[in-house]
Amino acid sequence: LYLRLARACNPQCSQPARQTLSRGQPPTCSTMSDGKPPAAWLAVKPYLNGGLSGMAATCIIQPIDMVKVRIQLGAKGSPLAVASQIVKSDGVGALYKGLSAGLLRQATYTTARLGLFNNISVALKDMNGGANIPLWQKALAGLGAGGLGALVGTPADLTLIRMQADNTLPVEQRRNYKGVGDAFVRIVKEDGVSGLFRGATPTIVRAMALNMGMLASNDQAKEMLIEAGVKGQSATLGGAFIAGFFASACSLPFDYVKTQMQKMKPGPDGKMPYASALDCAAATLKNHGPLQFYSGFPTYIVRIAPHVVFTLMFADALPKLQKSYGL
Repeated sequence: LYLRLARACNPQCSQPARQTLSRGQPPTCSTMSDGKPPAAWLAVKPYLNGGLSGMAATCIIQPIDMVKVRIQLGAKGSPLAVASQIVKSDGVGALYKGLSAGLLRQATYTTARLGLFNNISVALKDMNGGANIPLWQKALAGLGAGGLGALVGTPADLTLIRMQADNTLPVEQRRNYKGVGDAFVRIVKEDGVSGLFRGATPTIVRAMALNMGMLASNDQAKEMLIEAGVKGQSATLGGAFIAGFFASACSLPFDYVKTQMQKMKPGPDGKMPYASALDCAAATLKNHGPLQFYSGFPTYIVRIAPHVVFTLMFADALPKLQKSYGL
């Protein structure tokens, strides 16, 4: 695979790559090692690595995400009890329902947010003369990257929530989507293209909060750990764990509102339960109190923090792996 990638980047590298491969070493390219990889690859690389990192993390975390959504939609009991009930009622495969939509979401949302954050951070660092950028600039970069990434990923996010929530509805109200493609087609057919962006505002706000907490704290924590003498994977892992906590704490209230907006259905009078995200937030605060926004927090942090950790670890490892192959 990497021999093909090296050839794609520079057709002249096939012979050196074959020679190093025969010695059991990573294929490299002497013509590329003397200079830089092609500009097109360098432009695409942060986006590709971001998407692949998020998709790999999602494959690991999907069952926890399913339990989190069920608890937010009213399931009672501990996370383990909810997971057991899902398996008992619908089988083990139900824990992975919506995985296709989840992967599509990462391929759009995480590709955009991590790629944009990387590019914005590089631009800010250049503006600062190569010095590390301050925390407030990291936060702004996270806000911007998260908001733009969420706008791109909202249709896939809506589809994921619909598929995960379907079995919680009465049988006669279930949508019974066959897959992510069927869900997209039916949503457009029934609600129009704008239906794919229902709940876009809380989705974007939630993503801005999550990425501000995740990306800014990760970079800041790694810099502080390195200054304290922590090196290598220990600094990367420590920064990722810290980022997981702040991402969870900053984003859960917005995630709660987003979930309520995306799964709502018209009442008997044809009206939606909430007129807007602010209306949903105000009604929740009035009827249930502020702690309702943090319902399912243990499950949420168990789901979000590992996903953040895996995503950031993969995002850190991929460029190093690619560099060893001259990419």
